[in-house]
Amino acid sequence: MEADSVSIWPRMEPFLLGALQVAPTSKLSLHYLRKMAVYVQTREGCFPDLSWSMWRHIACGKLQLPEDLAWLYFETFDLLLGHTPEERLERAECLSQCSSKSELDQQRSKLSVDTLQFLLFLYIQQLNRVSLRTSLIGEEWPSHRARSPSPSERETKASSQNKNWDDQAHLSFVQNHLADILELLVEPGQLSQSGQAKRDSQISLEAVRSLGLLLEGSVGHGKGIQPIHKLLIKGPLQTPSGYSMLSRSFPLHKLLSCLQQNLTLNPFGMTACLRSGKKLAWAQQVEGAMKRAKIARNTHMAPSGSKMVLMSQVIKQTLAKTSDKLTGANIKIHRCSDAFIYLLSPLRSVSVDKCRDSTVVLGPVQTSVHIHSCQNVRVVCVAGRVLIGASSRCTVHALTPTCPLLLPGNSDLTLAPFHIFYPSLEDHMASVGLAVVPNTWDQPLVLGTEGLASPPLSSPSSSDSTCYRLLPPSEFHTLAVPFQMEGDTCEIPGGLPPAYQAALREKQKRIHNWQKTVMEARLNKWVLGKTWQRSMLGGLIIKVQYATFLNNKFVFFTYLLKLSLCCHSTL
Repeated sequence: MEADSVSIWPRMEPFLLGALQVAPTSKLSLHYLRKMAVYVQTREGCFPDLSWSMWRHIACGKLQLPEDLAWLYFETFDLLLGHTPEERLERAECLSQCSSKSELDQQRSKLSVDTLQFLLFLYIQQLNRVSLRTSLIGEEWPSHRARSPSPSERETKASSQNKNWDDQAHLSFVQNHLADILELLVEPGQLSQSGQAKRDSQISLEAVRSLGLLLEGSVGHGKGIQPIHKLLIKGPLQTPSGYSMLSRSFPLHKLLSCLQQNLTLNPFGMTACLRSGKKLAWAQQVEGAMKRAKIARNTHMAPSGSKMVLMSQVIKQTLAKTSDKLTGANIKIHRCSDAFIYLLSPLRSVSVDKCRDSTVVLGPVQTSVHIHSCQNVRVVCVAGRVLIGASSRCTVHALTPTCPLLLPGNSDLTLAPFHIFYPSLEDHMASVGLAVVPNTWDQPLVLGTEGLASPPLSSPSSSDSTCYRLLPPSEFHTLAVPFQMEGDTCEIPGGLPPAYQAALREKQKRIHNWQKTVMEARLNKWVLGKTWQRSMLGGLIIKVQYATFLNNKFVFFTYLLKLSLCCHSTL
């Protein structure tokens, strides 16, 4: 078999879930990462695994990063790793028992990550670096992508505008920066005095294993996916890559050339999904037609970590889905408006992009929920992390073990406690390793252009503090899933915060008193006027009887009414 039958492509998840959608700090530039690469490989306790304590020492002491920002990068990388649900639940239990910062630091110090993979993770933060040249002409020049984009590529670009989802951007980034990426894997003894790799430098097999964070591939069409190091040490690429079984290493220049010649677009990315993905059938389409909606999936053929469902232009629809086809998938909800969308399965990640005037209710999301460029959108989720950027008038009801991350460009955001349940929710949470504690929905981190800025809400002097508020208990109401399902969950997991629970009891008491007053009024020969009022029971549309009293008998007409919060109806 010839070498040209081998395909190597950028993995989707590191870019989709790992690259923060904000311009990175200058301390993560190649210059500083080269210095870090030398430091970690020559210090005890930093290589091959890097603990949180040592990363904090490097980030805060050497790179001058705030500790919260250092932890943000470390925690984000850890979310990508293949921890089992049981391991995640066990860690959540340990963290929930921490009552002081010292105890929390002690638990965090038990964590460690692969050193070289973490270096590569820090480097790909450059994906969203702001480039003046790119902003003017569309992409860096000269570029490996000299050809004109195909129609499917243009469609991807038009529907994306989000580099984290754009497989074209992933390929371009790797092609343009592959030499720098490989330099970070070279051992310090093979670097010049300036810190750059020599032409005759060697890269060890163990270092190339770490490259598997970013690259994977296959030999021949339809063959199984293999880690990058296995493709390079046997078969058609062994000779072009220059692999030596004696030294268990690769010549840097040969490895670079071999990878560049075989790099291709991810066959499980957005472009392929839009071009050949299957349509997702909806068991619940409550109302409206689907003429404009575009819904595609690759879950029938993509490997774990590359499964995706793309939903675009769902307008004035109410859609619901719980299915194995959604389980473990990365979901993109794009340009939807005036819609109610229920995705009640355990999910890998969710992106809500350029939507408006909609409500999105999600099953447990193992990694992250990212809300970007949305207006007047309500999202309800249990998630490993919640990120919000460039959005306004959005409300997020979240249960999350990590601090919500507020990216630049937000205004009028509202953060609120998770307030919904459906019968199989707790089983779904267990399947992705999410627990009810710790829950930090009300402790956001504000990430600005100059790094983290997380002032207390009581500080009016900071403009960053005005981009969000915590929902006042007086405005709180619960929400219900209006579909019948099987399962044992019959209440909100973990319950509500005391202040919100007290406010809810007070509103229930007022409605009960109002109902009692109506019953005791002994109304005679009346027509109760149609009165539209709001319910404190959760924004539900409740079926209420429109009653006409005639000859001591009620004639009932069913209307959709809302009960009042203040119960001041005029009879």
